[in-house]
Amino acid sequence: MAGTKERLVVIGGDAAGMSAASQARRLKGPDELEIVAFERSRFTSYSACGIPYWVGGDVAGRDELIARTPDEHRARAIDLRTRTEVLELDTARQRVRARDLESGDEGWTGYDKLVIATGARPVRPPLPGIDAPGVHGVQNLADGEALIASLDAARGRRAVVVGAGYIGVEMAEALVNRGFGVTVLNRGEQPMSTLDPDMGALVHGAMNGMGVTTVGGAEVTKVLTGEDGRVSAVATEDGTYPADVVVLGIGVTPETELARGAGLPLGASGGLLTDLAMRVRGHENVWAGGDCVEVLDLVSGTLRHVPLGTHANKHGQVIGSGVGGGYATFPGVVGTAVSKVCDLEIARTGLREKDARAVGLRYVTATIESTSRAGYYPGAAPMTVKMLAERRTGRLLGVQIVGREGAGKRVDVAAVALTARMTVEQMTALDLGYAPPFSPVWDPVLVAARKATAAVAKAGY
Repeated sequence: MAGTKERLVVIGGDAAGMSAASQARRLKGPDELEIVAFERSRFTSYSACGIPYWVGGDVAGRDELIARTPDEHRARAIDLRTRTEVLELDTARQRVRARDLESGDEGWTGYDKLVIATGARPVRPPLPGIDAPGVHGVQNLADGEALIASLDAARGRRAVVVGAGYIGVEMAEALVNRGFGVTVLNRGEQPMSTLDPDMGALVHGAMNGMGVTTVGGAEVTKVLTGEDGRVSAVATEDGTYPADVVVLGIGVTPETELARGAGLPLGASGGLLTDLAMRVRGHENVWAGGDCVEVLDLVSGTLRHVPLGTHANKHGQVIGSGVGGGYATFPGVVGTAVSKVCDLEIARTGLREKDARAVGLRYVTATIESTSRAGYYPGAAPMTVKMLAERRTGRLLGVQIVGREGAGKRVDVAAVALTARMTVEQMTALDLGYAPPFSPVWDPVLVAARKATAAVAKAGY
């Protein structure tokens, strides 16, 4: 482009995209770098992870989830164009074609540097009736608004959630909080497929305890509608479940159709492939981050699609540093996640048993039951910890924790140990904080590490 000023174009106005734009702006002023950002919705820089808590009433309103508004970004000399959708990438001529969704006007915008942060979209299987009014995916703030409006207008108080992953479980709790009778239909036998089935069974029990009917092995075949065209029930191979509202919690897939159309490299999950600096492979002036990319799993050594806001914000910081002339890298993830069902906390990091088998790792497991505090201290709550270790070396491979208050964030100790490639024997000597209000004298994670160490020794070579 003419002159010394460069232009950065960002596609996507949420965590990764606007973190990248903001970091680039910190490093380069408007005289050096023009920033144009396209976002097809009305919202920017919001917490999609908070939507179930907004729907359930724990968060007062939509605006509580917005970290930075479009006007706040514009005040930082970022030309942010909301309600504008990018339709085409032309990497050969370094330009993007976008349409203003209000006016319908289209035009090309050239770039020197490009950031793709198009996120992910909810999986919506091609079933009869899946697009009927009253059937909702929950991925962005507009989805949240539509769902709340649908709940408010529902003729009855029956809800069906399809899928029992993080979103499905969290939405089930949100709907219970709003006074709906909730049925969760899950393809697997146990909820939370991110856990091993034995740990998922603990979640199943907690969901039953809060009044949710959880149906395992349920393959949805169609969505039934009433005379008014709205959803009336969900059918599976084995039964029919009445519904005034349906929420899809089946998961998400990378939103990479633009990238695919431009011939950019995609991985097995459909996510963009990048280097450690989040540059798209083979394209020096194109970066990508957030839910539209695949990342390196530091435990298994494989590439995975892990759509989490924590990663997206880190990606944005790394990308913005590179665009702005600095240097940063994103080395990968160990797969840490935490959630809850009412007062039951659910956490995992690293590999499940089937993940270890899939990459050819031989392993042992250890499962222990403990408490969040010293057993004699008021409020001590039960906790189950499961640990996987490599059979020969004792290297920690994964940890899953299900328990009451104080259980979930203990997974962070395991996440650090995984990143450091510690053995379970090394973990037994970790100098963790102890006082009766916070932990037994042997923290549950350390008890599991001791049992895993014994299992490694017993298994031998």
